Amino acid sequence: MAPTATEDPLRTVENALDYRFQNPQLLEEALCHRSYVNEHPQAGMRDNERFEFLGDAVLSLVVSHILMQHYPVMTEGELSRTRAHFVNESHLAQVARSLGLGACIQLGRGEEQTGGRDKPSILSDTLEAILAAVYLDGGFKVVFDVIDQRLAFHFEAFETSEDITDFKSRLQEYAQNRGQTVPAYRVVQETGPDHDKTFVVELTLRQLKTVGTGRSKKAAEQEAAQFALQHLNGHE
Repeated sequence: MAPTATEDPLRTVENALDYRFQNPQLLEEALCHRSYVNEHPQAGMRDNERFEFLGDAVLSLVVSHILMQHYPVMTEGELSRTRAHFVNESHLAQVARSLGLGACIQLGRGEEQTGGRDKPSILSDTLEAILAAVYLDGGFKVVFDVIDQRLAFHFEAFETSEDITDFKSRLQEYAQNRGQTVPAYRVVQETGPDHDKTFVVELTLRQLKTVGTGRSKKAAEQEAAQFALQHLNGHE
């Protein structure tokens, strides 16, 4: 939810990240767009573009690490393409909106009047700048936890999209190339209310059985296929 006029933008961002800055000036700079600096030279403030530069690098490293953990069977090319999806402007702007960052940015009147608070470029750049501020304030472990736990990067939703590597197709191709039967999937458990279900799917491929869990049947099937590929690749 965006902050109201009576709320402190710095505290709003801290609450969204679940992190308290030791040096709030870092966060102030991360929220300062160049349009504001240009219109208020007397304020002596710096814009967030240097922080944006650093935040881009920090974000890329952390997302790379998370992807390596989540998808142990991905190739280098697949990891690179998947990371590119997570760190692109559109996705970062979506995350920034979910955190209510638009209302917290210091903007000049020109940008304000042209809808700058919802521009994907400004939102994504500001998010990167904020992550740089967290890194400078708390170190790598802190910013890693913020990205992994608070931003989440919508891994569950992304796993159900067509952008991610399709482990089911890869497993089917693996089996067909070796003259094996295609994998069979079966829902073995379904828990939770209709709006928040969790599915457990069992995959069978000859003598191999794996189990995947997800918020949708497709996500659970993909995880089961991923585990099967990991097992098969480790035994070749």
